[in-house]
Amino acid sequence: MTSHIRISVGSFVFVARMEEALAPKTCVAFRQVLPYRQKIIQARWSGEAAWIPLGDFQFGVGYENATSYPSRGDILLYPGGYSETEILFPYGYCSFASKMGPLAGNHFLTVIEGSDQLAELGRLVLWQGAQDITFEVG
Repeated sequence: MTSHIRISVGSFVFVARMEEALAPKTCVAFRQVLPYRQKIIQARWSGEAAWIPLGDFQFGVGYENATSYPSRGDILLYPGGYSETEILFPYGYCSFASKMGPLAGNHFLTVIEGSDQLAELGRLVLWQGAQDITFEVG
């Protein structure tokens, strides 16, 4: 079982470490859906972040290692509740929120390779719109 996830968005490739000690249930649940393909777009409320809106999809986890202020490259899974389920991918300054107000999401992945490309990822989703994203065992 690997603790690294490869994330591809357009020509960008990132490697992220699963935060298994801090968010074990979230990591197990996410690993079960790999490889995971979706669309990523600019976040509406959270600042310099992209997000993957997942609607009513449930990963079957509660809150663990939750934060409202992730650093760039700290990827969060919001398990739903006040807002829809989502994955937040901060590429800069971020305060996780929705139209309902501040949120906290499970920090379960940390980008450890490719962080120098995060600002460019942000420009891509901001100016070019929705992009394909793939998470797979690294």
